[in-house]
This record gives sequence, structure tokens and C-alpha cells, in this order.
Amino acid sequence: MRNYERGLDPDVAADKLAQRWQERLKFGYTDAGLGHLDVPDITAAYYAHTLRDPEAQSSDGGPDDLTPPEKQAVLAWLRAVDLQDEPAEGQSWGGLPLRQAIDLVARRRGIAAKTLGRIAVALLSEVYSYLASPSRRRRAREVVAETIRACGAKVVVAHSLGSVVTYEALHAYPDLGVEVLVTLGSPLGLPGAVFDMLEPSPDTSQRGQRPPGVHHWINIADAGDLVALPRRLGDRFPVDVHQETHMAAVDFHTLDTYLGSGLTAAALAPHCADC
Repeated sequence: MRNYERGLDPDVAADKLAQRWQERLKFGYTDAGLGHLDVPDITAAYYAHTLRDPEAQSSDGGPDDLTPPEKQAVLAWLRAVDLQDEPAEGQSWGGLPLRQAIDLVARRRGIAAKTLGRIAVALLSEVYSYLASPSRRRRAREVVAETIRACGAKVVVAHSLGSVVTYEALHAYPDLGVEVLVTLGSPLGLPGAVFDMLEPSPDTSQRGQRPPGVHHWINIADAGDLVALPRRLGDRFPVDVHQETHMAAVDFHTLDTYLGSGLTAAALAPHCADC
């Protein structure tokens, strides 16, 4: 989330992000005790511009500025974040005013309500910008597919909303032949907000499908990541390896945090020896 580089050409923005993430992955290799190995080169698939109205100004809007479908998606997310099945006696998640739900979950999780509200707006505005627009959805998937094809990537790392875009792109373009998919901080299994809107749709047993050509799927979740919900992605998808840890970082959901973790580096290294 939040990788939009205003005013930059998409290719320049992609290079800028790749350089930053390369440095973070170097840190991760050192953290994993793998500093003696060559760190694989990173090529970034930059699609943030496809989800933006080029004439729109940046917005500092709050939960009240979300559309009704986005508000319902936030409530579904808050239910996943919360530690209890129902908000309170005599209430239901579907009928709870959004700000009241945010305040309630924030108190239960020991998080500032303002912080939780900002996460909700950032998450759902980008997710819905993608999922609710067929044209934006198509363009973002095309960018990911073209990047994978151009660099011949056999190992693909997909973070946050990127895991959703990549999952759908690998289904839409089965010729890509990605051998290893590594999802980080993924909301793919989030009911109501993401999982039920995926293309292709979950099967009759309510499980997602493995993208064609993906031989190995690794999922990594920070135990404190409020976006990587439900935590065990393998309960809804054919994930081969699920790993979870407390990354103990202030920026709990950023790709920088995940790449800087030795857990991510250790998962990548065996598959990137020839990258």
C-alpha cells in the first residue's frame, strides 16, 4: 500500500522502489546470517498509477468519507482484526456505525482509534480502487504480468494489495511460468473485503485456487500485521509453507519491514541462488 510516486514516470518510480527494496533485502540477508550470499536483483512492478485519477488531489479523508461498500468492507476487516465474534451484546457488525466499530476495536486491541481509522482508509480505498473497477483491475494485472515476462522472473514476491494483483495476474496469464510465489502481509483471505471478490472466484469448498505455473507458494505474516488477515493463508489457499513471526517494527505492514526480516531472506535464499 501507499507506494504511489506522484509526478514520476512509472519506469522511474519502479526503479526508485526497486533500489530501496534491494537495500532492505540486503539487510534481511544480513539479519538471517546470509550476508556472504549474493542478494538477488529486484525488479519492481509499479502499478500504483493505474489505480489513481491523474487529476485527483491527495486526500486526508477519514472513515466518514468512504463509500457505503467501502464502509461495509471496513466492518468486515474490523471483525477480522477483533478478538471476539460479536462487537457487544445485542449488536452485530453489519449494523454498527463505522466510527463506533473503530473505537471499539481500537480499545480492545490497545491501538489509537485515529491510527486504526487511518489504516482502514488506506487499506480499503486502495483495495476498492482495484477490485471495484474492471478497467483498473485489468491495467494493474497487465503491468504485473508484463514486468514478470520482461525480466523472466521465476521467483515473485508480492506484498499486501500486490499479492491480490499478482494472484489474479498469474491466473489471467498462465504462460508466465512463475516457479515460486512469496506472499507477504497478504489480505487475500480477508472475507467480505477481498476473498469473496477474487478472480477466479473461490471454489465450492470456499478455497482459492493455486495460480497456474506456480510450483511452490510461501506465505509470511507478521503476527502484528493488521492487514495480513486471516493470518494463516493456507486455511483458504493451497499454500505450501506458512511462516509467522513478530517483526517488532513500528511500520508493521510495509514491504520494507518484511524485506528487512531475516525470515523473508531465509525463505527466499534457497530459490534465488541462480537469480
